[in-house]
Amino acid sequence: MTSDPLLALRPWEAPEVTSWGRLPMNAVDRRDGALPLDGDWRFQLLSAPHAPVGGAWSTSRVPGVWTMQGTDDLPQYTNVRMPFPQYPPASPAANPTGVYEREVDVPADWAGRRVVLQVGAAESVLLVHVDGRPVGVSKDSHLAAEFDLTALVRPGTSATVRLTVVKWSDASHIEDQDQWWHGGITRSVLLYATDPLHLADVTVRARYSGDLRVDCRVRDTGGALPAGWYLTGDLDGRPLAQDTEFDRANAEDERVSDFLGEARLLTTVPEVRTWNAETPELYDLTVRLHRADGTVADTSRHRIGFRDVEIVGRDLLVNGERVFIRGVNRHDFHPLTGRTVSYDDMRADLVLLKRFGFNAVRTAHYPNDPTLYDLADELGFYVVDEADIESHDHAHETADDPRYLGAFVDRVSRMVLRDKNHPSVIIWSLGNESDYGANHDAAAGWVRRHDPTRPIQYEGAAKLGWADPELASDIACPMYAPLEDCVAHALSGEQTKPLIQCEYSHAMGNSNGTLADHWAAIEATPGLQGGFIWEFWDHGILQRVSDGRPAGRGGAGLYDNGVAAPGYRWAYGGDFGETIHDGAFIADGVVFPDRTPKPAMYEHREIAAPVRIESYRHEGVVLTNHQHFRGFDWLAAVWELSLADGRTLTAPAELPELCPGETAAVPLPFALPEDGGEAWLTLRVTTARDLPWAPRGTEVCVPQIQLRQADVRREPVAAGSVEVDGEGLLVHPLLTVAPALSLWRAPTDNDELGGMAGRWRSWGLDALVRKVVSVREDAGQVTVRSEYAGTTGVVRHRQVFTPVAGGVRVEEEAELPEAFDDVARVGTVFETVAGLDLLEWFGQGPWESYPDRRAGAPVGHHSLPVDELFTPYLRPQESGGRHGVRRFTLSAPDATGLAVVLDEPRQVCVTRYRAEDLTAATHHDELVPRPGCVVHLDAAHRGLGTASCGPDTFPSYRVAPGVHRWSWTLRVL
Repeated sequence: MTSDPLLALRPWEAPEVTSWGRLPMNAVDRRDGALPLDGDWRFQLLSAPHAPVGGAWSTSRVPGVWTMQGTDDLPQYTNVRMPFPQYPPASPAANPTGVYEREVDVPADWAGRRVVLQVGAAESVLLVHVDGRPVGVSKDSHLAAEFDLTALVRPGTSATVRLTVVKWSDASHIEDQDQWWHGGITRSVLLYATDPLHLADVTVRARYSGDLRVDCRVRDTGGALPAGWYLTGDLDGRPLAQDTEFDRANAEDERVSDFLGEARLLTTVPEVRTWNAETPELYDLTVRLHRADGTVADTSRHRIGFRDVEIVGRDLLVNGERVFIRGVNRHDFHPLTGRTVSYDDMRADLVLLKRFGFNAVRTAHYPNDPTLYDLADELGFYVVDEADIESHDHAHETADDPRYLGAFVDRVSRMVLRDKNHPSVIIWSLGNESDYGANHDAAAGWVRRHDPTRPIQYEGAAKLGWADPELASDIACPMYAPLEDCVAHALSGEQTKPLIQCEYSHAMGNSNGTLADHWAAIEATPGLQGGFIWEFWDHGILQRVSDGRPAGRGGAGLYDNGVAAPGYRWAYGGDFGETIHDGAFIADGVVFPDRTPKPAMYEHREIAAPVRIESYRHEGVVLTNHQHFRGFDWLAAVWELSLADGRTLTAPAELPELCPGETAAVPLPFALPEDGGEAWLTLRVTTARDLPWAPRGTEVCVPQIQLRQADVRREPVAAGSVEVDGEGLLVHPLLTVAPALSLWRAPTDNDELGGMAGRWRSWGLDALVRKVVSVREDAGQVTVRSEYAGTTGVVRHRQVFTPVAGGVRVEEEAELPEAFDDVARVGTVFETVAGLDLLEWFGQGPWESYPDRRAGAPVGHHSLPVDELFTPYLRPQESGGRHGVRRFTLSAPDATGLAVVLDEPRQVCVTRYRAEDLTAATHHDELVPRPGCVVHLDAAHRGLGTASCGPDTFPSYRVAPGVHRWSWTLRVL
């Protein structure tokens, strides 16, 4: 038996114990004047909570996770499964336990004051001792815990603070989020002091009308409150008034007590500047607690925004306006420090999201670092604040388990108490993927009583009935619901709640297909208001290949543009020796681990464009303001005209003064040349001035419209002949591998997890065997017929080679059997000689694009080095494609090379890797670039979809059986 009462309590296996000795959560910011305790602490990693502390101490950085700081307990990734077999509330006997210890010098001028220790977050059970004496216990890995140390420390002396963190516990069963498992103290630790008479909590209600109400709770650690205390406050220097009616009503209702004081301050701001995600106006609020003699005992400062959130019918309104929620799910993550993120990290996250058109964040799946909410207030984001509840593997059991009732209510209520004064928070979420039970209803009841100003959402309740008013979700927030189901619900006449998907497009690998189709339907269908992409980050951890361990903080600078430096790689599930893991499913973000945007980000940016070109008329084009609250005064623009003959014309643009939702016709900035062929008009929109999230000149969107179709011309046959080898393959001086039929792509994550790649392999598409049927030459033209045999069918293929001026035209036809009813691609693949390192093309770009993800890639003249065309998704797969390519050149530095002209806009891919190279590799450090270029010209290419976790691409983007025809011309430059 242990003599330590905290260990004797065994809180890691007692779900009824959510805390002991922990102070109530509040919304009073105590960072000013605090004593920071971050830095190196003495550290021991024990095998279990009861293991004795002894032997040599090492050091560990706080905040930080020990799983990223050189210990033998390494990160582990699981999605649904728990990493240990025990059922709730049990935890494994082998239970890594970190012991952190340091001396703290308590300032002498804190004498007579209340001294509080704040631990920002600890994963998953925190035990606190001071000078060997027990202080308290806390659970919830993503909220701060505070403990009153007044009776345990002496100002002017030193005290030894010990923080013991137990990794596995009963709480782990409701913290089963889809992310890396870590252990440690993940947010800052500090010590602060207040007067014994102090503000215990502050609740701000700032309305769109300009009405402000500030409710304050006051306590005194001495017991009874001293007589005569009172509150004052001001808003940007404007004094607030004491609500005497509130005081009178409290007295009459006998709500006044000796140990808890309540008071209310009021004001009304004329011509108030309201807060919303587009114009996030903030005011400075100061609240002061005075003693009877007028001296100030305590002060609390807040930045507040005036705004209303309400649901009217089936619409979510902000300040009376129906807003689209263009959201993303976000974890606290960093590739070098795990769960610990800095202010700069969080600001960079939100700045990037703002630049790419996002206006909302769901804090998946727990309250994020408090600084994130300050930044969301400042920069302008709508936040769905989500409680730290996810029981995935044991969801059904815990949702109704009365032993976990306190934990559910505790986690939800503490989140609300901490974050209630942030204008950015517009919705409370009861957690994620935890079934639905009485524990959720209890938590929802507490929220509705404490904060009736915001709606509640919970996907586990919503999935039982999108329109059911009895369930604890005010919003229908399904997860990966098929678009047709969402539209049908909105048109059914039965919808009663806003439909905003909590997750709707899964960003794993080369993904986010049909994103533009989703938003076209959302914007056209009343009742649909948007959703949240899963997710922001690829959670790759920078790993040293030599020893398989995390690079830790020392890895800074060892990655760039999404790629890890030689000798390092991005680790995912299974890379740290775990036997229980879920592989690369952790790499499902719209940015790479170093925050480099994936091509899908440009797709979203264009879908969210505030300026749209709606239509083309002979006299001009129609522009529309697709914002909710502001005009175009913050924007500047330039017109750009791209002509098929290679010319690009530019002209300044003057955006019209338009209110949200308004349209206006503007004249064409150019006289359209008669001899230019195909023509595209682009409006390049940038910021007109420096903004908190973007300097002047930052590109915001590039809306585009086609002004003239292409002329279809067939080149005449030229004298000469075409050389083929004995197998009927084209012989060409710039090709090392002749053009052949291609039906296979290196499977994307969606292909693998959605089951398509398995079907393609079963058909033998990854290893087709070619057989020449005939080779016939007629007047210089060569016709080659061949068959490509799989395991279940034969594809008939015909190539016709015709000499044309300066080159050869290749006409192709492929007949797919009915069994091949959904293949990856139908097209041509060939390889070039080395040295052709620059690709220039007329088509969509410059970003990677695919048939169902091309809205973010405008048609124009583009140029990139071949080595920059490939997109380094964490697990190598099909990537680097460009959609709608009309023609391209591959050239050497001396401008020699080859040119290809396509019969119509086609999908083209140029990289250094064959499909089989990418298919065989599990990480990028395994890839060896080929010296030449691997070129794919596709007559048809399957869309990407999101089938790794969500709907597949639409049937219109799939490759059907039957006859496919295409042609292209190859020339030497």
